[in-house]
Amino acid sequence: MKHGIEPIWNLMGLLFKPHPWHGLPAGKNAPDMVTAFIEIVPTDTVKYEIDKESGYLKVDRPQRYSSTVPSMYGLIPKTYCGDRVAEFSALKAGKSKVVGDGDPLDICVLSEKTITHGNIILEAKPIGGFRMFDGDEADDKIIAVLKGDAMYYGFNDISDVPHSVIERLRHYFLTYKEMPDQELPQCEISHIYGREEAHEVIRHSMEDYNDRFGNIEEILSSLLRE
Repeated sequence: MKHGIEPIWNLMGLLFKPHPWHGLPAGKNAPDMVTAFIEIVPTDTVKYEIDKESGYLKVDRPQRYSSTVPSMYGLIPKTYCGDRVAEFSALKAGKSKVVGDGDPLDICVLSEKTITHGNIILEAKPIGGFRMFDGDEADDKIIAVLKGDAMYYGFNDISDVPHSVIERLRHYFLTYKEMPDQELPQCEISHIYGREEAHEVIRHSMEDYNDRFGNIEEILSSLLRE
């Protein structure tokens, strides 16, 4: 970014709230440490998700059953589940005809602390993930730990996490979209992977984002120069 543009760019950041998906960074040290925008927390009985156009949180649906999300849950900014994520997921799971779900990459953040509401940002360390498919769509869930958390931050790989915590997360994602009249499960988790593979998924999702949206900062900066 040229020196003359930077003050204008900084002023825009002060005047306007950045879009959680497009206006926040994935993290200066991504994929080792990422920014997470949290949409829902374990105390929520309504599922919230980001409205892609406005950036505000919207009500997706009330939770139909008593189960609630076992951890903070949201997205990694400037990521996109497109062709690269789909190809990588298909390769690892031995599947064909897989497509990206067209959403930012999902992330679950573990913490011992009770955070009572979403619509916040935090830093988290990815340590693994679930290779999840929603029908024929790749829908990976990155598992991370809150930066500085007294209980979880010492974990460096998903193998460090208690089995009961992983199973609770796994059960939630396999059942949270089930309907009473649905015969076959809509969601499938082919396997659980560790830190290195999670980093690969994040890198692919960042590349997918650039393929889909380009570098927004450069586009806006070029418009300001005109």
